Amino acid sequence: MAENKAVYQGTGRRKTSVARVRITPGTGVITVNGKPAADYFGREALVTYVETPFKATETAGRFDVIAKIHGGGVTGQAGALRHGIARALLEAGDEYRGELKRAGLLRRDPRMVERKKYGLKKARKRPQFSKR
Repeated sequence: MAENKAVYQGTGRRKTSVARVRITPGTGVITVNGKPAADYFGREALVTYVETPFKATETAGRFDVIAKIHGGGVTGQAGALRHGIARALLEAGDEYRGELKRAGLLRRDPRMVERKKYGLKKARKRPQFSKR
């Protein structure tokens, strides 16, 4: 494997998911944990969501994506992959920065699950009140 292809890396995070993303010049194939993205996510909407950085920078079909994702659920993982792709594109070329920033793809989504409090059923849900 003595190819001299450029490899750009980015780490994306969303909720409790972390995606380690590598993009290389190619045909637009997205591989997640060894599977095609459509098979891994199972929903077309999530695959479309993951591809938004390429649409924003008009580079669809110009890069292959290899990603390792762990933690969280499928939606969190899709968000982490999208963030990782955006960061890797930024490393690939600084000319993409404006479009990615305008689309809001470089900002990590800070929303996390609120912790459960003692005496409550969930973070804010209270047990039913009984008057008598």
